Amino acid sequence: MIPFSILDLAPIRQGGTAAQSFAETRDLAQWAESLGYHRYWLAEHHNMTGIASAATSVLIGHVAGATSRIRVGAGGVMLPNHAPLVIAEQFGTLASLYPDRIDLGLGRAPGTDQRTAHALRRNLTGDVDGFPDDVNELIGYFAPARPGQAVQAVPGAGLDVAVWILGSSLYGAQLAAMMGLPYSFASHFAPAQLDAALSTYRRLFRASARLDKSRAMVAANVILADDGDEARLAATSQQQQFVQLIRNQPGQLPPPRADMESFWSPAERAHVEKTLSVSFVGSPAEVEPQLRAFIQSTGADELIVNCHVHDHRVRRRSLELLAQLRERV
Repeated sequence: MIPFSILDLAPIRQGGTAAQSFAETRDLAQWAESLGYHRYWLAEHHNMTGIASAATSVLIGHVAGATSRIRVGAGGVMLPNHAPLVIAEQFGTLASLYPDRIDLGLGRAPGTDQRTAHALRRNLTGDVDGFPDDVNELIGYFAPARPGQAVQAVPGAGLDVAVWILGSSLYGAQLAAMMGLPYSFASHFAPAQLDAALSTYRRLFRASARLDKSRAMVAANVILADDGDEARLAATSQQQQFVQLIRNQPGQLPPPRADMESFWSPAERAHVEKTLSVSFVGSPAEVEPQLRAFIQSTGADELIVNCHVHDHRVRRRSLELLAQLRERV
């Protein structure tokens, strides 16, 4: 049985607040821990009124402080937005507070639009070629401090922070393989290169001091309910949010709607269904064979699931049903 983990975007519902989102994230993490999930990751996004996880390291501390065993981390921190030393200090602080529980997933996308990216890091050039150097610099800060080292991460130096590379293309797969780091693929919203990326990562992987053999995690949208139609209705909130992105009208997570055909155009529907093709929505009986086939076909070492729905009770029930399903798939 491979580990199952949770990816939380800390959604802000229509009419809701960030404070409500944080309370629900805390509750969901505690629920996930009680159900035996392995990790609870939060994703960095900025200037998005429907996602509350902008200050990712702060929210990780909120979750880690409310739990005791589950690993907590970033899925991920968008490193081009930050100086590596700042991230080393933040995650060094988290690792000092919550030893052996903190993960740091790193991505090279800004997690926002270019104007906001420049506001986050004013010297940003948009040149992603610097990402490998930034990753190396960041990992270097976690190494034991050397005599006479001029710049140290305090706290951070000598601490055990698990570093992952996140990706949605072959670039991240190649980098993770060459650096000997675990790799997480964002198939929950960018599935096109999933198989090629996993193959590339495993073929090129070089053992390192951090990892002796390849470790690949894959992401999927999973929405379960006792009744399959209830799950499919709940999934329309995420579908609407993606349509809003296509229309350049991002907003808070809307409630479900039964009349999606009147909401999206055929072209929008095709685009959203392609984007969210790695989704398993329905009753446990409906989803079980699909999920089993997905895990077998990818050879995933771990599955991380996103349940992006409007009703918090539906999220809780979905995780509960998936935990029961985990034993069988």
